[in-house]
Amino acid sequence: MTRSIILDKHPDLSGQVVSLPSSKSLSNRALMINALSENPSSLLNLSQARDTQLMSSLVNTPNEVIDVHDAGTAARFLTTLFSIKGLPKTIRGTERMHERPIGNLVDALRTLGATIDYLDKQGFLPVAIRGFSPSGIDTLTIQGDISSQFLSALMMIGPSLKNGLTIKMTGNVGSRPYLTMTATLMAHFGATATVRNDSIRVPAGRYLATEYLVEHDWSAASYWFAFVALAKKAEVFIPGLKSVSMQGDRIVVAIMSQLGVASAFSSEGLRLSKQAVDVDSITWDFSGCPDLAQTVLPVCAALGIPGEFKGMESLRLKETDRIFALQQELGKVGATLTGESGYWKLTPGRSPADFKSLSIETYHDHRMAMGFAPWSTLTRLEVEHPDVVQKSYPGFWDDLKNLQK
Repeated sequence: MTRSIILDKHPDLSGQVVSLPSSKSLSNRALMINALSENPSSLLNLSQARDTQLMSSLVNTPNEVIDVHDAGTAARFLTTLFSIKGLPKTIRGTERMHERPIGNLVDALRTLGATIDYLDKQGFLPVAIRGFSPSGIDTLTIQGDISSQFLSALMMIGPSLKNGLTIKMTGNVGSRPYLTMTATLMAHFGATATVRNDSIRVPAGRYLATEYLVEHDWSAASYWFAFVALAKKAEVFIPGLKSVSMQGDRIVVAIMSQLGVASAFSSEGLRLSKQAVDVDSITWDFSGCPDLAQTVLPVCAALGIPGEFKGMESLRLKETDRIFALQQELGKVGATLTGESGYWKLTPGRSPADFKSLSIETYHDHRMAMGFAPWSTLTRLEVEHPDVVQKSYPGFWDDLKNLQK
């Protein structure tokens, strides 16, 4: 594994992004639905991200021991899939994956009739799935602020249950756009899921064979918005991105319009260019788009724009503790990120341009690498362990090199 990569200062960017992956979220859901279908569909343009390639290799594996490595989506979806199918499987992952809670999902699957044992710490991987005997229960009550992947996984198995499934959500519901995405994708394959304010209803049914073309990934595209925001001059074209998308991270267009990025859609894709920054401070709720926090906060810190944010609680339980990681790396330019009662305040320090060079640690987290890479428009930047981008955007560094010519 490459220890680090040096990004020389490049204040100007121009050209076309050529390796933007298709949506990891949509790809993994399509693979899950396909595995639940009696008649497999034709899935086109699946993501080349490591997580999706792993999910694809494991979804129909005959192996009884499953290693999901650091893929959270695969861990949640495959635990649910193998449980509903009653397949004896042991699911394990990396040390960090064993620290990410899965108890709420396991409790729900047990309620539906799954026999699942913890092999180490209660509420965490590794787990052993022993079988499934339908309990007849068709209503679950679950905290709405848990991982949307738990809820999406349960939604997708709903049509396979005799009486369908009703999920009642308590408290604040986070990452709601991901639930809407799941429902929309299920509809494409012939199933029905209705998402309301505090409940989800999935009638019994079956998935139909069809063709599905996965759209490009807005989470991955968000980093080019960040580069344009910080560049002195920039014009970047991203082919294939559509104005209408199922992905909640499409909201990056609205966020970055405040931070100096103009977006122009055409039939071929999206063109990004510089425009004036029109805010002195920014307020945003990341509840529906938590993956964008690591894109937006480094931009605000670099531009000297203070911010107040909410909806970031789930960042504690990702590939790393992303709140801690952001605090550490933003601190290298004197910026602070402090939180109280669910609200987070970003106070800028100095600009990265004030430093001859900076070094960024990535904490085994792909989004830390890509979220801070735009600082290279302002200073020479060393990024530790750059290979982490393989998780979601394998061609990221090549795309950056092409835009810096």
